[in-house]
Amino acid sequence: MTTDRERHWEQLYRSQPAESVSWFEAAPTMSLALLDRAGLEPQSSVIDVGGGASRLVDRLLVRGVQHVTVLDIAPAALDLARARLGDGAASVTWMAADVLTASLPPAAYDLWHDRAVFHFLTAAADRARYVAQLTHSLRPNGSVILATFAEDGPPRCSGLDVVRYAPDSLARELGPVFELCESLRIAHSTPRGATQSFLYTRWARATQ
Repeated sequence: MTTDRERHWEQLYRSQPAESVSWFEAAPTMSLALLDRAGLEPQSSVIDVGGGASRLVDRLLVRGVQHVTVLDIAPAALDLARARLGDGAASVTWMAADVLTASLPPAAYDLWHDRAVFHFLTAAADRARYVAQLTHSLRPNGSVILATFAEDGPPRCSGLDVVRYAPDSLARELGPVFELCESLRIAHSTPRGATQSFLYTRWARATQ
C-alpha cells in the first residue's frame, strides 16, 4: 500500500527538475570527504539512503567503488539517476523503498550515507526504526555519514516539518553503539540562492 510519505516524494520528483529542489548539490564535496575519512575504498559496500537523484552515486562510480546501493522512497527519483548514468546504472543496486520498512540485508554495508532522510523523521518511533535498520545492516566497524539540518537550519523543507540537530542530540538518537568521530556545520546554498545550515557527522560502529 502506498503511504502518504511515498506519494509526497513521488509527486515532487515528477513535478519539478531535480536540479531545482532546495537540497540539490552539483558536487557532493562534503559527503565524499567524510566517506574518504571513513575509509572509502573501491571494494567498499556503500548504501546511499534517500539517494534519489543525488550525484553522489556518479562520483562513487568514478572512484571505482564496486558495491553501491541507492535507496529512495520515490521511484521517480531513482529513474532520474538511472537515466543520467546510462549504461553505468547497471552496476548499481537500486532500491525503491522506505528505509523504515525496506528488507535490508544483515551486516551488508561498510558505509551508510544519509543526507536526505533522518531529519524528516519527526516521530520518535520512526527514528527508532531507522536506527534499528541501520544497526541491522551495517557491518561491525562500519561507518555512518549522517547529514541533517543544524539547530539554526530551516524548520520545514519541501512542505514537511523537520527535526533539527546538534551533535549531542544526534548521539542520543543513535545510541551507544555509534561513536561520533567528527561533526561539521556547513552552509548549503540552494538553487534559489538561500542558505541552509546543515550538520554533517561521521560515526563509527563499535565491534559487537
